Amino acid sequence: MNNATPARKINVLIIDDSALIRSILKEVINSYPDMEVVGAASNPLQAREMIKTLNPDVLTLDVEMPEMDGLTFLEKLMRLRPMPVLMISSLTERGSDAALRALELGAIDFVAKPKMGIVDGLQEYGDEIAEKIRVAFKAHITPRKVSTTQTSGVLPAVGNRITTTEKIIVVGSSTGGTEAIKEFLIRMPPDSPGILIAQHMPEAFTKSFANRLDGLCKIRVTEAEGKERVLPGHAYIAPGHSHLLLKRSGANYMTELSQSAPVNHHRPSVEVLFRSAAQNAGKNVTGVMLTGMGKDGAIGMLEMRQAGAYNLAQDEATCVVFGMPREAIAVGAVDEIVPIQDMAQRVLERLRKSGGASNRV
Repeated sequence: MNNATPARKINVLIIDDSALIRSILKEVINSYPDMEVVGAASNPLQAREMIKTLNPDVLTLDVEMPEMDGLTFLEKLMRLRPMPVLMISSLTERGSDAALRALELGAIDFVAKPKMGIVDGLQEYGDEIAEKIRVAFKAHITPRKVSTTQTSGVLPAVGNRITTTEKIIVVGSSTGGTEAIKEFLIRMPPDSPGILIAQHMPEAFTKSFANRLDGLCKIRVTEAEGKERVLPGHAYIAPGHSHLLLKRSGANYMTELSQSAPVNHHRPSVEVLFRSAAQNAGKNVTGVMLTGMGKDGAIGMLEMRQAGAYNLAQDEATCVVFGMPREAIAVGAVDEIVPIQDMAQRVLERLRKSGGASNRV
């Protein structure tokens, strides 16, 4: 619990059709000194009027509700009055597609309701809920563009076989990262170098996330299984239960999974991936730090740069949360700061410039 009380509390509006959940969430949120519940609505139509009169800072929103489901409400809200939304729903675990769709529509994050013992479970989740409300409150909110043409923005082929087989791209992200990763990968041509990604995401969602991206991208996107050869034109997403590492086996790069302790409170951790890339690929690595809260990956990215990697960070204007890029920049780990819409192009330009003779370390 954060004991520092700010000048003004974060005003939260709860939207959930269960009176029990509304009551528990109100008790949980009000137990933190830096936030308070200013209203609780049983459906989106009631919430619409309360938003006008109460002007809350953050909404918590369920998915399954009468009158209008949460996703339909979220889509209308983010188009007409963009504001920070935290999804709190059983569907965010049982139906991971609903959670990913919510993030696509502009929700900042989600918390899954516990399957059993709902009263005790939500109280246990208190710190997680409170922290995500704080993150949502500080987030940069803009109306979301949902891609209608799946691969219209694909960039030209890298065109250098040695470049694509010798080089590796590693990506780290957290809050806001699902859409940033999509924006990055959807532009990658089929001959791009192998890409390893650590995104802070629960175990229930990473496979669905990978499958969703695989259907949108020209490259192949999968949840990493470990012991795979890292191939050009493939992206490997860390599963929510394990760290993802880059390893060497003879002339090949390989994936490795580890269930060792969380690092920087995360598993998968960006720090673990980036450090393994520094140790095993050195100057063949291009590092990309995307939107996210906290500092996970900053020191690992610095180690990559010290080993000869070239690193890029997403700029503040296009981040949902600038925390992870800011920390990487602050420690001197970043060579270039780039808007997300230009990230893929800048990475490929660097690869073409550095391509040619083999750079295997």
